[in-house]
Amino acid sequence: MKIMYMGTPLFAARVLEIICEEFPDSSIDVVTKADTPKGRAYKLTPSETKVKAMELGLDVYQPENLKEENFRETLEASSPDIIIVAAYGKILPEYVLNFPKYGCINVHGSLLPEYRGAAPVNRAIMDGRKETGVTIMYMEKGLDTGDMLLKEKVEIDDNTTATQLFSTLAEVGGRLAAKAVRGLVKGEIIPEKQDDAKSTYAEKITSADQIIDWSASAFEIVRKIHGLSDEPSAITHTPDGKILKVFRASISDEEFDGECGEVVVAKKKIQVKAGRGSVLLLELQGEGSKRMTDKDFLNGRRIALNDKLN
Repeated sequence: MKIMYMGTPLFAARVLEIICEEFPDSSIDVVTKADTPKGRAYKLTPSETKVKAMELGLDVYQPENLKEENFRETLEASSPDIIIVAAYGKILPEYVLNFPKYGCINVHGSLLPEYRGAAPVNRAIMDGRKETGVTIMYMEKGLDTGDMLLKEKVEIDDNTTATQLFSTLAEVGGRLAAKAVRGLVKGEIIPEKQDDAKSTYAEKITSADQIIDWSASAFEIVRKIHGLSDEPSAITHTPDGKILKVFRASISDEEFDGECGEVVVAKKKIQVKAGRGSVLLLELQGEGSKRMTDKDFLNGRRIALNDKLN
């Protein structure tokens, strides 16, 4: 079987690795986004999927766009029987969707039709959900509206970060995608239409989403922090106006007098008053500093009792 795989971030890189494990005798070509400038030096950096593909000895293509004049020749030369997509980051035009014999399938990080869109993993955590999952679906012109092929649930708890959940979903998604491919080839899968009336949309994370609102409940704040960890991260500001990134936290039901955002305990732990309850900050990064635990942060005397975060 000839497979074309399209993906970009770390999530997609792990799914690719699993696809290669599941189909060791198949021809697999990889399409990913162009290298992007990163860091202070704006050095061109390959996507995690490109790095993984090169480690695996696969051919990699990085078209500027998927317009016919730029990509059809590559598509025809590869001649895939199926195209597997996981967080590629670009919309597939109709001629690509219609090309492979077994169609184009997508590894989507939610239980469709819930959380269609750009940030289903982050939003599920931030919304306080107790479970999410992976859906393998046919791709069509609409945004995540194609017929569903397979689903699998994954639990979320108050300690689950987006980074952890992406990792879990990649493992589940890779195996599920392989199962879907085999089922489609054998004609054993009956596609299921999505109920559009039950659909929800997971909007792209913006800089405004990153700001911690200390008037919210401790539960809501912790879920925001974990839903944005490690990237792009939740942020607040110290009294001197410097950015403070928060990567991990926990919920406390302890109530304290004081204003929302006020540091109410700062000796052996960093506890901040919320609109309801309080939040323990467990892993942080001050502006111009490295990521560290609460204990190390306190040892550096970077925060004090009665400081107001905003």
